[in-house]
Amino acid sequence: MPVFSSSDQVYAVMKTLLTRLGEKDPQAAQIITRSRLVLRLQLNQPPAEITINGKHHPIEFAFGKSALRPDLELAIGCDALHYILTGQLKFSKALGSGQLKLRGPVWKAFVLEDVFRHLQGLYPVVLREYGIDPPRLKPSP
Repeated sequence: MPVFSSSDQVYAVMKTLLTRLGEKDPQAAQIITRSRLVLRLQLNQPPAEITINGKHHPIEFAFGKSALRPDLELAIGCDALHYILTGQLKFSKALGSGQLKLRGPVWKAFVLEDVFRHLQGLYPVVLREYGIDPPRLKPSP
């Protein structure tokens, strides 16, 4: 069973998560603004698109289609993103296994690895606020 039941649920959780990151973790926000990147997350199962504009402070987010041209695009399933945000899947492993696909300069993507680490502390709290009981990743045989 997928973590998120709808695109609307993905947007609600991610909006709360990213807003909270800006409020509670200025260091993570600085990582994004120092990168000077426009990042687009293309999520699937359910489909969602999130654009993060780190070219200025404060960071701006777009939930849904955006006219901004991204410097870096990440395509990932919502469940794989969930496993990264819970620390059950490493960013580099998701990239190496093809669960995470990048378009743009790959070396710039590792800025996100630090941001994901910061999000890991907030994500479980946000899920509980939305009444989501997340599945655990099953170990590989």
